[in-house]
Amino acid sequence: MEVTLLGTGAADGLPNPWCACPSCTEAREEGRQRRPTSALVDGVLLLDLAPGLPPDGISLHGVRTVLVTHAHPDHCSPFSLLWRHWAQLPEPLTLVGPAQVVEECRPWLAPHDPVRLVQVDPGDVLRCGEHAVRVLAAAHEVPTVLYDVTGRDGARLLYATDTGPLPASTMTAVAGAAYDLVLLEQTFGDRLDHGTAHLDLVTFPEQLDRLRHAGAVTGGTDVVAVHLSHHNPPAVELERRLGTCGARTVADGTTVPVRAGQAAVPRGA
Repeated sequence: MEVTLLGTGAADGLPNPWCACPSCTEAREEGRQRRPTSALVDGVLLLDLAPGLPPDGISLHGVRTVLVTHAHPDHCSPFSLLWRHWAQLPEPLTLVGPAQVVEECRPWLAPHDPVRLVQVDPGDVLRCGEHAVRVLAAAHEVPTVLYDVTGRDGARLLYATDTGPLPASTMTAVAGAAYDLVLLEQTFGDRLDHGTAHLDLVTFPEQLDRLRHAGAVTGGTDVVAVHLSHHNPPAVELERRLGTCGARTVADGTTVPVRAGQAAVPRGA
């Protein structure tokens, strides 16, 4: 499995164009940009329909399935479906998501668009081409799901944004999963008074500990923090602090190779 991070930022990206905090200033000065979070799996499966263009050189031409977590506009941008329509692609596309997502996207489809809308709920299991997908519950302000994706080679990915500490039902569902790659949101950094269903630099390590205790994250699991906002410290400090709990960041456009069974091998071995 190959997973390309099209975006790793929160709703406002990083830097926030209106902000001059240390994180935004550093990112601007160094020419780094984090788009709203989304990921491309094996060139055919898109996780979240984020607004804006993907990083330079990355095409969505081969995408046949889109898995959308929820209807917030940084994750569900139906206007993007018009771009596909204008490209006049004849191949069918399946767009999957909670009921709100389906209703948000329906008006953006032309009468003869080869796009199928599929409503899902936590607990559903579906086959998307050569990928097996389990739908998991999130803890968020609107109906939101997370996705557990297994590739044809057996490599396994957990895509977990947007969510606060995972519900008990999800922890039960992922027990023993030994994911090879976990993309886990860490939105609010050092802002602990956000009062939202997101993770921060206190709850993110706590959630990783829960996943380790459940056998969902092992010593070989590659954990990448996504949905990063400017409430996080500047890049070097953020990387150091994430490293203490066994996670890392990557730049937008990074392709992460995911090998089945890599979670059974301790990181760095």
